[in-house]
Amino acid sequence: MMTPADRVARVRLSSVYLPLDTPVSDAKVLTGRQRPMTEIAFLFAEITSEQGHEGIGFAYSKRAGGPGQYAHAKEIANDLVGEDPNDIARLWDKLCWAGASVGRSGLAVQAIAALDIALWDMKARRAALPLAKLLGAHRDSVRCYNTSGGFLHTPVEQVLENATAALERGIGGVKIKVGQPDTRADLARVRAVREHLGDHVPLMVDANQQWDRPTAARMGRALEEYGLVWIEEPLDAYDHDGHAALAAALDTPIATGEMLTSVGEHAELIRARGADILQPDAPRIGGITPFLRLAALAGHERLQLAPHFAMEIHLHLAAAYPLEPWVEHFEWLEPLFEERLEIRDGRMLVPERPGIGVTLSERAAAWTAERFETP
Repeated sequence: MMTPADRVARVRLSSVYLPLDTPVSDAKVLTGRQRPMTEIAFLFAEITSEQGHEGIGFAYSKRAGGPGQYAHAKEIANDLVGEDPNDIARLWDKLCWAGASVGRSGLAVQAIAALDIALWDMKARRAALPLAKLLGAHRDSVRCYNTSGGFLHTPVEQVLENATAALERGIGGVKIKVGQPDTRADLARVRAVREHLGDHVPLMVDANQQWDRPTAARMGRALEEYGLVWIEEPLDAYDHDGHAALAAALDTPIATGEMLTSVGEHAELIRARGADILQPDAPRIGGITPFLRLAALAGHERLQLAPHFAMEIHLHLAAAYPLEPWVEHFEWLEPLFEERLEIRDGRMLVPERPGIGVTLSERAAAWTAERFETP
């Protein structure tokens, strides 16, 4: 006998501002394009069904955009009430059409992302499965690397200490930021970290889009000797042809994609062969539903995958990708949740908890600026 269809009973939205202990600077700050980052804005969505099932999801914004995400989510949230929460793909399309006049990328779909992720979390919880298992996992753990210890505001000596601490915690690789106005400083930084780690530890660098084509080519050649896993965002995020030229010319793989804000934009990057390693961000492209569409495209092209940020979500999505991926370790979000992810022998373990496996902490409530609940 079929179970009666469930319905969305309530959607609760929260605008939360997570303070960072230290202002964070990458190359975009050193080149004068942005200010140091002092907080991260989060849009949390909590969805409850008539049968008592619950799900939680989130989107985020750095430096600007958080209020806009929250405002758009308030406009469309009521369109979920009364709907079957299992029909996630149809509901994503419905929410997208509700805001069709503001487009199908960027802030518009990032507001949808929090709702979409909450629906997937609910579906996995209903099935009593971790999200990775619901999606069809290829593995129970994923290679992980740390980024948060290698930002440019951090002195090199501290970067070395942070790298050691990451490895002692069980993290498998280390990524450091480059892209300073003085490329000699970048090379000295990479040399110091490689000598400190030795040749056996996976090492990545991230220029945060701050090189032009000639500089990226010269730096790419200079960095070849360090055996990097990848060079990330050497060029503007939308310079697909430039990234493709670097990928063809260098032995070191090129990684990019985190700043793209739709499946369509990633499809253009894939068509241009602009990345050896694709770095999509589920909250930035609209949630898990579009991420799965993108993963199918990337898998067809046999591209490597290393999702950007939000390890609490991306661990599950990476575990369901057919080729061996990477997931990025940032401890920044940990104060928002009661749970912690387990790391062992260079890999992040998929939690056995149902759904994404997180619940909001009391501190998250203290950092909440606004709340909204559907009638």
